[in-house]
Amino acid sequence: MNIGEAARLSGISAKMIRYYEEIGLIVPDRMPGSQYRVYGTDDLHRLGFIRRARDLGFSVEQMRVLLALWQDRSRASADVKAIALDHIAELERKQAAIAAMTKTLKHLVSACHGDDRPDCPIIEDFATGP
Repeated sequence: MNIGEAARLSGISAKMIRYYEEIGLIVPDRMPGSQYRVYGTDDLHRLGFIRRARDLGFSVEQMRVLLALWQDRSRASADVKAIALDHIAELERKQAAIAAMTKTLKHLVSACHGDDRPDCPIIEDFATGP
């Protein structure tokens, strides 16, 4: 199938598929004697794997390692679990940082009168820093 069909079936845009090719996450066959890419069932499975990993927030490098582990039938599940646990820890750090930002912004918004006066605690905080 061509890239348009692979994009439609995988739910990944043709632009992203080209990017994944560029960075080596997927390597489709080429049509003999031309530059056209040809995608098969294995490519669709690989794209599905990439999409699911991306949806869960894994980085490109993490996806690269996970794809290699997926292809390695002698892999240790402990290796996969370690990557997932590291990713969970990173997500939890980001979640805590977002919660702190939200709390700060809510405080600043509640201190702002939101009227015609120029005084604004939000702007003052941005200008002076924490």
